[in-house]
Amino acid sequence: MSASASASTFGFALASAFFAGSAVFDTDLDGWQIPRMRLLGLDVGAKTIGVAVCDDDGIVATPLRTLPRHGGERDLQAVGAVVQETGAKALVVGLPLDLSGDEGDAARRVRALGEALAAHLACPVHYWDERFSTAAAERALLEGNVRRKRRKEVINHVAAALILQSFIESSAGRALQVARDTP
Repeated sequence: MSASASASTFGFALASAFFAGSAVFDTDLDGWQIPRMRLLGLDVGAKTIGVAVCDDDGIVATPLRTLPRHGGERDLQAVGAVVQETGAKALVVGLPLDLSGDEGDAARRVRALGEALAAHLACPVHYWDERFSTAAAERALLEGNVRRKRRKEVINHVAAALILQSFIESSAGRALQVARDTP
């Protein structure tokens, strides 16, 4: 399957998931239905999980906090507590793909955690390419003159916000494109 065919298939599946009933909808000025829901973004690392949340309208992602990794049930409970606190309806988990776009060991570990979270929390989990998100977060923090110690404290949840914002912007565009193409 070509990359464009894969992207369009993914876009249709994503739009179908949004329009399947788990979202609240707004109608824009052109009459298009736009899904609204609070999402939680995760940047999963070996030692920490960066967490970001979007507003109730699903428009703007904001860094929230970084959770320490403990493994297993403790990670599930920690993320579950944040889901409950924020009222998130779905998770967006950054998937660490190789430069070639393939899934390596790190991506398989992240998928395993995502599947465990989906089962534990009974909420949808979407995976999103996170390549270069930490580097982009580092650049943004450097441009903001954030000191090294503070950068280390916030880098993971800033990366989670970049992952979540990328997902929001792309999924909204794909959902609208599918809506326009549907007779």
